[in-house]
Amino acid sequence: MNAQELLDQYGPRESMEYDLVVVGGGPAGLSAAIRAKQLAASQQQEISVCVLEKGSEIGAHILSGAVMDPKAINELLPNWQELGAPITTKVTQDRFLFLTATNSYQVPNWMLPHCFKNEGNYVVSLANVTRWLGQQAEALGVDIFPGFAAAEIIYGQANQVCGVVTGAMGLNQEKQPTDQFQLGMELRGKYTLFAEGSRGNLGKQLIEHYSLDDISDPQSYGLGIKELWEVEPSNHHPGLVIHTAGWPLDSHTYGGSFLYHLEDNQVAVGMVVGLSYQNPYLSPFEEFQRYKLHPIIRKTFEGGKRIAYGARTITAGGLNSLPKTVFPGGALIGCDAGFLNGSRIKGSHSAIKTGMLAAEAAVSALKENRSNDILEAYPLAFENSWLHKELKQARNFKAWMSKGLYFGTVMVGFEQKLLGGKTPWTAHVKHADHECLEPAAQHKPIEYPKPDGKITFDRLSSVFISNTNHAENQPIHLTLKDNSVPENINMKIYAGPEQRYCPAGVYEFIEKDGVNRLQINSQNCLHCKTCDIKDPTQNIVWVTPEGGGGPNYGAM
Repeated sequence: MNAQELLDQYGPRESMEYDLVVVGGGPAGLSAAIRAKQLAASQQQEISVCVLEKGSEIGAHILSGAVMDPKAINELLPNWQELGAPITTKVTQDRFLFLTATNSYQVPNWMLPHCFKNEGNYVVSLANVTRWLGQQAEALGVDIFPGFAAAEIIYGQANQVCGVVTGAMGLNQEKQPTDQFQLGMELRGKYTLFAEGSRGNLGKQLIEHYSLDDISDPQSYGLGIKELWEVEPSNHHPGLVIHTAGWPLDSHTYGGSFLYHLEDNQVAVGMVVGLSYQNPYLSPFEEFQRYKLHPIIRKTFEGGKRIAYGARTITAGGLNSLPKTVFPGGALIGCDAGFLNGSRIKGSHSAIKTGMLAAEAAVSALKENRSNDILEAYPLAFENSWLHKELKQARNFKAWMSKGLYFGTVMVGFEQKLLGGKTPWTAHVKHADHECLEPAAQHKPIEYPKPDGKITFDRLSSVFISNTNHAENQPIHLTLKDNSVPENINMKIYAGPEQRYCPAGVYEFIEKDGVNRLQINSQNCLHCKTCDIKDPTQNIVWVTPEGGGGPNYGAM
C-alpha cells in the first residue's frame, strides 16, 4: 500500500497542535526547545513545544568525538555545573601529530593555529550531555517523544511548512499493514525547526524543495568512526587530547584521527575520512582499524577492552556550503544545515547556538501572533553572532584540505596562524563528494590487515556492540531508484564501493548464477548516511525507518 491508500483505509490521522515543533532530539533541537521555553517564561508568554526523536531514547543516536567548547552552553544554561551537567573532564594536554607508517612527529603548540587548540574545552560523551539536555527541556515543560520518526513534511496551500507526520508503524517489507499497524500522527506547528543532524532526511528534502543551496558550494561530508575503550590505568591520562593527520590515509585523501581521554579509564578513539576521496577501493572502516596499529597509538589500547562502536557522517563544508536556513514555516538548525566547524572538528557548540538563535526568532514571531512565515530574524542574528565570525575565519578549510594534506596544511596554517583567519579571498569546493569517486580501473586494490580481535575488529562484531536493532520485516529503508545500477554501474565501473564505504556491513555483493547481486542487510544500519552521500550515481536514498530503530549508543 502507498501512503494515500493507507490513509483511505485507516485515516484520518490523529493530529496534535503546537506552537513550535522540533524535529530531532540532539543538542540543536533540545537547545532550541529549552531556549523557547526560557524566553516565553521570561515574557509571561505561554507556548507549547514538542521534540520528536527517532531514536529509542534521547541520546540513542548521538555520536561525536567529543571535545566540547562550553561557549554556547554557558549562554543557554549558565548554571550548568550546578545543574549536574556531565561536562567534567577539562582538557589538560593538547597534542597534534603527523604520522608516518612507523613514526610520529608532534607539532609544537606554538606553531598550531588557534583552531587546533583546546584550552578551556571539555572532553565529554555527547550522548550523555544530550540526555541531560533532555532532562532540562522536560523540566521546562517541553513534550519529548522518543521513538517517533518524522517521515513526512506537511505543506500548506501557500507552500509553507505546517509540521510533520510521524512514520507509520507495523508495516511489513511489502508495505502491507500487519496486526501491529499504527498510522502516523500529524504534529502541526506554527513553526517547525529541523535538527536531524548531518544529511537529515527531511532537511535534504527541504533544501531541494525550496532551492536553499542554489548559491552555496556543494556540501562536503566526512565519515566519523568511533570506538570507546576501557584502558589500563597506566595508559589513562584524563583530559589528554590527541589529533593526528597523515598515515594511514594517503596525502590526497582528507581526514584525520582523534584520541580523547575521558574519566574512569575511558578513551574515545576515532577517525574522520572525507567522503570526497577518489579511490573506490578505500574503506574508511579498515583505515580506522589500521590506524590503531600505529606504534604510538597501539600502546594506549594494549590490555584494554573495547566497549562501544559507532559511525556518523559530519557536515564539513562550513560557511561556504551553508544553505539558506529559513523557509516559510520553519528553519534548519545544527548539522541539518551544516554549521559544524571543520577546522576545529567541533559542532556541538554551533548546534546549541543555532538552536538558540532560531528559537529566539520563533518566540519573537509568536509574540507578534505570526505563524508559518519566514523567520528572517534567525539568519540575521546568526550573521551578527560570534559563531558567524568563527565560521568565516575557517571558511576555506575544507577547500584547501581537499587539495591534499601538504598543500592544505600550509594554506590553513598561513590563513589561520599568520592572518588570523582574516583572509581577503575565498576558496571554493566545486564538486559534491559522490562526483569525486573515480573508476576502479584507475586505482589498485588496497590490502588491509586482518582483524586480530584485540586491537582491530571486523564490521559485524563492531555493529553488535553498537546495540543496533530494527523491527523485523519492516520496509527496507535503504532504497534504490534503479535496482540494476549496483550490478551494471557500481560493480562494473567502481568495483562495488558500497561494500567498502559502509561502516556496518549493510551492503554485500553475493554471486548468484555467475552475477554479483547486491544484498542489503538493512538491519545492520547505523544511520550514518554515508551511502546516501557517497553513492556515485546517487541511486541509494536513505529514508526514515520505523521509529525506535537503529543504534542505541550508551556513553558515546
